[in-house]
Amino acid sequence: MTTYIVLLKGINVGGYKKVPMADLRDLLKTCGFKNVQTYIQSGNVIIESSEENSHKIESIIKDAIVKQFGFEVSVLVKKRKDVGRIFNDCPFSEDKKKTSYFVMLHETPDAQLVNVASEKIYKGEEYQIINDCIYFYCETGFGQAKFNVNFFERKLKTFATARNYNTMVKLLSLSA
Repeated sequence: MTTYIVLLKGINVGGYKKVPMADLRDLLKTCGFKNVQTYIQSGNVIIESSEENSHKIESIIKDAIVKQFGFEVSVLVKKRKDVGRIFNDCPFSEDKKKTSYFVMLHETPDAQLVNVASEKIYKGEEYQIINDCIYFYCETGFGQAKFNVNFFERKLKTFATARNYNTMVKLLSLSA
C-alpha cells in the first residue's frame, strides 16, 4: 500500500461546493481506499491505496464526488514522499518558509512557460517555481497578495492548489 495525500480545490469555501468530511471519508472508503483521514474542512485527505497511478486515483475520486455530491472539483493526488520532497525543497529561509504557501501543480510546467510566468513581479511578493511547486511568500499575507493561484494556472497551463506551511506540516505528520 502506498500513502497518498489528496488535495481537493475549492470545496467548502463561502458556502459553495459543500462536502462534509465524514461523508467524504465514507465515500472514499467505498471506493476501496484504506486508512482514510481528513484534515480540516478545506479538502485535505490522506489515503492508502494499492493503485500506483495517481492520475487514476484522481479520476476515481472526481467521479465519486460528482456522483455523490453533484458537482465537479479539481483533485490533486501526490504520494506522501513527493509532498515531503516539495516541503523540504522550499528555497526560502526558515522564517519565510513558515509564512509561505506551497502552490502544488498538477503537472511540472514547460520551462518556457515558467520563464514567461516568472517575468511578473510585485513588491513584497516572492515566488520560485521549482518542478511541480510554486513556493510563494508575501509580506502582507496570501489574502492580500496581488498574485493568485489563477494567475499561475493560466500562465503555466496546469491546475494548482495552495496549502500553507501549517497544513503541510500537519498532512506530513498525519500521513507518517
